[in-house]
Amino acid sequence: MTTALDELTLETIRQFLYREARYLDDREFEKWLECYRPDAEFWMPAWADDDELTADPQREISLVYYPSRAGLEDRVFRIRTDRSSATSLPEPRTGHNITNVEVTGGNGDSVDVRFNWFTLYYRYHTVDTYFGTSFYTLDLSGPDPLIARKKVVLKNDYVHHVVDIYHV
Repeated sequence: MTTALDELTLETIRQFLYREARYLDDREFEKWLECYRPDAEFWMPAWADDDELTADPQREISLVYYPSRAGLEDRVFRIRTDRSSATSLPEPRTGHNITNVEVTGGNGDSVDVRFNWFTLYYRYHTVDTYFGTSFYTLDLSGPDPLIARKKVVLKNDYVHHVVDIYHV
């Protein structure tokens, strides 16, 4: 049985996820960083040859891995100062879409969330689509949710260029 409190929490989570996506679409990376706890892990594992995801970001290849928000802050700095091989002018345009948001677990002020997403990416008269599933652990102890852990499973088999934080 779903209670009004459960619905309120789920709607709070949805609104948080939409806001995080909007910050990426609007290239408001500094606001996007504020969605993360300082110790937040951001991980996008790679697909291994056996069609399984890599399981250990310390020992196996990952598409993206930052063990804390400091790595994300450095990434944003490189994007903003054109010190990135993934970005150049004109800047890409994105549209993030989120579906099937589910709370899959929780413990105290921490909640696990799973959702599907797709991102439309436009650059140089070309539109690419990225899609996948994300798994977040959110910290709900403060006035706004914060991402404590983010695992992104990119389901595309082929990508045309370097994948970056704004693709997912």
